[in-house]
Amino acid sequence: MIDHVSEPRIVVIGGGTGLSVLLKGLKAYTSQLTAVVTVSDDGGSSGRLRAELGVLPPGDIRSCLVALAETETLMDKVFQHRFNQNGSLHGHNLGNLLLVAMTEITGDFVSAIKEVSKVLKVRGKVIPATLDHVVLGGRMRDGALIYGETSIREYAQPIERLSLIPEHCLPVPATLEAIREADAIIVGPGSLYTSIIPNLLVSGVVDTIINSPALTLFISNIMTENGETDNFSAADHVKAITDHINRQIFDYVIVNSGKIDENRLERYWVEQAVPVVDSAEELQAMGINVIAADLVSDDDVAWHDSDKLARVVINVLKGQINRP
Repeated sequence: MIDHVSEPRIVVIGGGTGLSVLLKGLKAYTSQLTAVVTVSDDGGSSGRLRAELGVLPPGDIRSCLVALAETETLMDKVFQHRFNQNGSLHGHNLGNLLLVAMTEITGDFVSAIKEVSKVLKVRGKVIPATLDHVVLGGRMRDGALIYGETSIREYAQPIERLSLIPEHCLPVPATLEAIREADAIIVGPGSLYTSIIPNLLVSGVVDTIINSPALTLFISNIMTENGETDNFSAADHVKAITDHINRQIFDYVIVNSGKIDENRLERYWVEQAVPVVDSAEELQAMGINVIAADLVSDDDVAWHDSDKLARVVINVLKGQINRP
């Protein structure tokens, strides 16, 4: 059992909606949270700001800041507001623009995040995976080399291998410090190839995880993702990570055992997505403890429920589930 169960020190690594959902649940249990967030996004408002202003994409950072805000205030709604009227602001998110403006005012992105964190009374820290302006590269099954997260997602062939350009991009020092001091390091949930693996390709991150005494957990997605993880089991997710970083780093894999109703399943069939099979025996053969729990939210989509997921994580840290 760890020594800090009252306020466990947790590092979460990922991006997109999945990371925000997890953070929203965990903040009820601890303020010692550090979110390490991918910065390879080149689509939507973030992509436009990146292309036009040469800034790091702020979208996933913004979502994590709002998820960690102490209360659902008017300021939270301001940061999530998206402009829908015609014109140059169409599709932009106000929080993204505020982060870019704060970067210009403070002189750097990390300082901008800290200042915005004060405004939102954020419980924890949000850190970009790297301050380098990285581009995601993908070698596809047909041998094609595709560059850019959006182009990789849209290419009609499975992903064989990812890389970051530049290859030797550096992490923010605070990331490595948080990993060294963590009680738990959580990877996922989120898009495997575009939200999770890119963070682990940043120089020094995996080595620091291996040398940390923290518990390591991977949270499997509930549904597969068309174009990224078609027909992937939970074990396939882990094997893809292992293949990219050349080692197996997880003590636990958390999988969903909750029922998904027919209406939601039909909706996902249209998107060519199906429930992720837990493949528990295969994971156990890899030396990983498998935790199955009902994690499905009551929303119209088959996302993780923030509270259910956070409770499972905290139960692991409290020693209610034996460490392998």
